[in-house]
Amino acid sequence: MAAPNESDFSSVPVIDYSLINSPETKPEFLSQLRNALVNVGFLYLSNHPVSQADIDSLIGYIPKLFALPQEAKEAIQMANSEHFLGYSRLGAELTKGAVDQREQFDFATRHESRWKEGDPDHYRLWGPSQWPDEKLIPGFRDVMERYLEQVEDLSYKFSSLISEAFGLGPDGLSVFYDTPELMQHRSKIVQYPVVQGYDQGVGPHYDAGFLTFLLQASSHRGLQVQNLAGEWIDAPPIPGTFVVNLGKALEFVTEGVARATSHRVLSPKGATPRYSVPFFQNIGLNTRLTDHVLTFPPEILALRDARGAVAATDCTSYSSSPTKHRTSSL
Repeated sequence: MAAPNESDFSSVPVIDYSLINSPETKPEFLSQLRNALVNVGFLYLSNHPVSQADIDSLIGYIPKLFALPQEAKEAIQMANSEHFLGYSRLGAELTKGAVDQREQFDFATRHESRWKEGDPDHYRLWGPSQWPDEKLIPGFRDVMERYLEQVEDLSYKFSSLISEAFGLGPDGLSVFYDTPELMQHRSKIVQYPVVQGYDQGVGPHYDAGFLTFLLQASSHRGLQVQNLAGEWIDAPPIPGTFVVNLGKALEFVTEGVARATSHRVLSPKGATPRYSVPFFQNIGLNTRLTDHVLTFPPEILALRDARGAVAATDCTSYSSSPTKHRTSSL
């Protein structure tokens, strides 16, 4: 049996975003961020700039969204969209061969499809969202789009801070993004129902992209992350925070310096469903990860090497090793 890793984590760290506002406290923020990036792959971000009023308004809409008549949901089902945006009914997805007990709507930041005859087929992947009938849920689209714009802006600023924390300067990761009008980022609004005798809200998995910003939109526990020893660590809701985690694409381009971490969601206990709103930051649609090589200071690479490897993971979506998943992460 391997000896315990002293750098392994037993809780997800909370980092105060407001520390960046002062030259005196920003180095402390970058130090805490660097530790979370290398050793955890998850963090809570407090005192972020996204409007709490807009967050509260969005949270208020979520039960109404799922209470829409089934025919109204089916009118915007994902099967209607070549951009894979829209409604997915309960039990439509599987992880590790087991059904994920969640119902969800996929939305995205504003974007007009750039595809035209003769263009590469992957241009079709991005395009406008499908929205529920405004008469049935007035004001929802406006609130959701406003929220997405703010999280998009935060995601770029946070990416710049990651770059600084790794000694690459504020623009070190900018090569992976395109101009604003050519970018689109995705989000889900998810309902996890109470399912007696069944625990899998979402099975163990890694996120594929760069960054995920998760709003835990109800008080239910359920999110868990897996540490180096393979133990499941709770990440309960903390009001006023986002949970931020790193995806396999970011792990790949940083040669494993940034750590993607396996995570899962357990179905809620009690009488009410769990709600969450993940935001998935994309990279440029034409960006090839292998076209850009980042050069890290030796002290940053030493932090990665001191961390060690994942001893065990329940995830089957990617290899746990950053050097073994290259073809599947592109």
